[in-house]
Amino acid sequence: MRKRVTRSVLAAGLLASVSLAAQDPATPVFKARSDLVQLHVNVFDGDSDAVSSLTKDNFLVFEDGRNQEITFFSTEDVPVAVGLVIDNSSSMISKGKLVVAGGMAFADSSHPEDELFTVHFNEHVRHGLPSAYQFTSSRPMLRSVLAGLHAGGRTALYDAVIEALDHVRLSSQQKHVIIVLSDGEDNASQHSREEMYRRAADSDAIIYAVATNEPRFGGSGDPGTLRRLAEIGGGVAYFPRSAEATVAAFKEIADNIRRGYSIGYVPTNTARDGGYRRIKIMVRAPGKKLTARCRDGYRAPGAASSQ
Repeated sequence: MRKRVTRSVLAAGLLASVSLAAQDPATPVFKARSDLVQLHVNVFDGDSDAVSSLTKDNFLVFEDGRNQEITFFSTEDVPVAVGLVIDNSSSMISKGKLVVAGGMAFADSSHPEDELFTVHFNEHVRHGLPSAYQFTSSRPMLRSVLAGLHAGGRTALYDAVIEALDHVRLSSQQKHVIIVLSDGEDNASQHSREEMYRRAADSDAIIYAVATNEPRFGGSGDPGTLRRLAEIGGGVAYFPRSAEATVAAFKEIADNIRRGYSIGYVPTNTARDGGYRRIKIMVRAPGKKLTARCRDGYRAPGAASSQ
């Protein structure tokens, strides 16, 4: 079983500390601390295709309206930790093949070393992997988990999302992603929708949503919840109108994750007051109309926070 790695985490990135101390008590001790906010950013063109050819100079970062100096920039395709949150209520009874096809389309387009896990839910929230595994990179194991789901019952979407946000923190991977497959309806959660939103805002995970209802046939559900959840998480909500489009959405999410940018800065506001910091990313590319997406902010550590 993978051991949990303890670290301090900001909602938009991670809190980094450096401490060097000599064994000899007579030797001077050097200690330094910096709060690095790390953002995971996707840039889209007018066709919603992720743009992967930009440089550090194309970006401006603002925190609470103040321009921040970018001190870290990377386009490296690195493994990530990904949680698939899958609706397994009565509304999914006829969509078992779709779940397998969508999940495997995502996995097959992802980095081969991505750490994957599943949370499936009706009125109960369960982890799909065997208890000995917190995460897996095995595609056959993932397929077996997805194919073994049997739909039925009510819907505890809010509880499932919160459980996935908690679990993804156990990964040692720096980048965390949650993908929700649901119609957005909830009729069985112990947590409220507002609590789910708050936990999403406080998390460092990028959140995507793929709707399972088909609007053209008058499908039920709550698309507004999915849209807002993805907005808070800096991802995208997809509303496919066919099974083929649903599978394509999962593949597009995987491609976009691998084409993203990692941008870091040390905030000019050093107050450790637990306040929420609003973030805005601007992209400058002459002749192109581009849109950047990332989390809309993070919660600063409190005065009592420590590494």
